[in-house]
Amino acid sequence: MPDSPLTPDARAMLAKPNPAVIATVRRDGQPVSAATWYLLRNDDRILVNMDEGRVRLKHLRNDPRITLTAIDEANWYTHVTVIGRVVEIYDDPDLVDIDALSRHYGGKPYPRRDRLRVSALIEVDRVHGWGEQKNNDQA
Repeated sequence: MPDSPLTPDARAMLAKPNPAVIATVRRDGQPVSAATWYLLRNDDRILVNMDEGRVRLKHLRNDPRITLTAIDEANWYTHVTVIGRVVEIYDDPDLVDIDALSRHYGGKPYPRRDRLRVSALIEVDRVHGWGEQKNNDQA
């Protein structure tokens, strides 16, 4: 994997359980956004997880490009947006990933155990920040 575009400050912010929004691309090219949980992994890829019936899963399988914006819980003006692509999609049959996300955000395992969950790993290509995370290196 190439060097990560995440700065130490962006990495520290993304390590927190911040509110976040993910945007995917529909087949017709229209962007679609939804609130989401995320988890920054040690390899600087970002884990997201969704119910098998989520439409965004179809979007990701058709077009792996995404943006994910994490908003600083203490100051909504400060945010980090990662621009990247999903590099891996896999089933989470034992709910290991959704439990990790649920513990990260709420301190407990995910309560709903009767639906298949699917995980996606996002590789970060670029980062845009604002507020305390301001970054003017965008094209």
